[in-house]
Amino acid sequence: MELFELMKYRRSIRKYQTRQISREDMETIIEAGTFAPNAGGGQRSLIFGIRNAELVEKIGRLNVARFDRSNLAGRYVSAEQPSIIDDPTMKSGFYGAPAVCAVFSMKDFRYSVPDAFCCAENMVLMAAELGISSCVIARGEETFDNDEGAALLKEWEIPENYVARCFVILGYCDGEYPKEKPRKAGRSKIIE
Repeated sequence: MELFELMKYRRSIRKYQTRQISREDMETIIEAGTFAPNAGGGQRSLIFGIRNAELVEKIGRLNVARFDRSNLAGRYVSAEQPSIIDDPTMKSGFYGAPAVCAVFSMKDFRYSVPDAFCCAENMVLMAAELGISSCVIARGEETFDNDEGAALLKEWEIPENYVARCFVILGYCDGEYPKEKPRKAGRSKIIE
């Protein structure tokens, strides 16, 4: 599939089969993240892939534990692929995905957030090319801002000046793959 067609095809998936992705595919997805644009070519982001479904579920629960609904720009995401915004009874921000990549960046580096999300974008596109479903998940900082999360960071030897910025959940879509939604008008303009 050509790149633009791949961009149009890829969807954020929030319903997953229990079938695990291969280690080889995860390595390829992580490698794609390492080739993302980054400020000054500094390559500061760290990507940790997790294929242990029980650990992924634990981190997903930490991700949603302190979710604050009061700051939401929208109150509805999808009937086909509901999110924690749509269903407050959901207990995991990772939606049952069997694998996740956590993207860490330096705490006090001005461009660490864009660097991390550029990594995530490359990763979801590579996942789509490999036939793997994905979704970019925010709330990285608050996921590990607790005793359980801090213990994981220590175990993984994450440098103290780094913080989780986002996650890319990975797996295989449970059910039909969502169709393309129409693009909203008025979102772009060319000025000459």
